[in-house]
Amino acid sequence: MQKGFIDFVKDENADFICLQETKMQESQAEVPLTLNKYFNSAEKKGYSGTAILTPHEPLSIKYNGMDIDEHSHEGRMITLETESFYLVNVYTPNAQDGLKRIDYRMKWEDDLRAYLKELDKNKPVIYCGDLNVAHNEIDLKNPKTNRGNAGFSDEERGKMTELLSSGFTDSFRLLHPDDTGRYSWWSYRFNARKNNAGWRIDYFIVSDRIKDRITRADILSDVYGSDHCPVVLEIDI
Repeated sequence: MQKGFIDFVKDENADFICLQETKMQESQAEVPLTLNKYFNSAEKKGYSGTAILTPHEPLSIKYNGMDIDEHSHEGRMITLETESFYLVNVYTPNAQDGLKRIDYRMKWEDDLRAYLKELDKNKPVIYCGDLNVAHNEIDLKNPKTNRGNAGFSDEERGKMTELLSSGFTDSFRLLHPDDTGRYSWWSYRFNARKNNAGWRIDYFIVSDRIKDRITRADILSDVYGSDHCPVVLEIDI
């Protein structure tokens, strides 16, 4: 809020602004924007959390759409339904140092993929967020030294491959298949952002049947205020 967020939202004039890792309860801040605001906060204060801001009136909002109790306490998902698609905003669990949470992460990925496929039977899906995985070596600066670490483990990368093989498309790679040095997250340590030693871990992933309607997929690396930067999808739907 104090680093230009309000101005950014006004300037972008987006149909949907999806936020992850908000670390807040809705009551903690007055957001001076005349938009519909939907927050899903973690039960644990100051942790995780997602939000969607939009000028549109959705048909429905679900806050833990998978309806699985173990996934329903950390505020990691909001599913917004419109007449023509589902928007699924997600903050994917981090596998953590030493892959301490990898078993839970694998369960999350399997359950989420099943959920997205079920939604896709009814309407196309736009799935977005901080997905905490760099899919391929092109998606991070130092793949060799990070191989096996959280966010670039074979297990996490494999689950992304499995999702994309089950009827979904990574919008950025569709339009920019060979772009290098395009990242959405940088560590606060070691001057990572200054040196562009980053990772592409924020995505817009869409149902295959609407991929031809994508007109823009971009990463706004010149926007500061976080260790992540915004990613953009424009789609004619």
